[in-house]
Amino acid sequence: MSYLLVPSISMQNAAGPSFLADCPTRLAVEIISDKWAVLVIFGLSRQPRRHGELVDLIGGISRKVLTQTLRRLQQYGLVERQAEAPRRVEYDLTDLGRTLVEPIEVLTAWARDYGGAIADFQETAQATAPARSAERGLPPRRADGRRVLGRRSEPR
Repeated sequence: MSYLLVPSISMQNAAGPSFLADCPTRLAVEIISDKWAVLVIFGLSRQPRRHGELVDLIGGISRKVLTQTLRRLQQYGLVERQAEAPRRVEYDLTDLGRTLVEPIEVLTAWARDYGGAIADFQETAQATAPARSAERGLPPRRADGRRVLGRRSEPR
């Protein structure tokens, strides 16, 4: 008997599990796991936009990171760069890029519906973490999540 280590919603193809190194599912996960890529795709979902418009629309992204993200999405064939004049460049989704808009909208709806539950869980976990760490003799964590340097309070 063999056990599947992936979700049981029939995520297998004829070649085997869908998360092999060379499978399309893994590539799709790689693309959408980049938070900026998803935001850029969603930002371009309604209309073509200039680089500065995307920076303003997305917020929190540097011009350099946006340029890198746009180039990567171009390499995947999801975004096209349209140079109308030397200083007038717009970015737009390709037909292939548009196929990601609906899944991103579904993910956005999921985040809206369940994001609060995740935040609540994280708060509870953080509140109980210091007590668990102290029980195991581990140093406390700083606000950024890293442990305070120093020796353990008790040897293991």
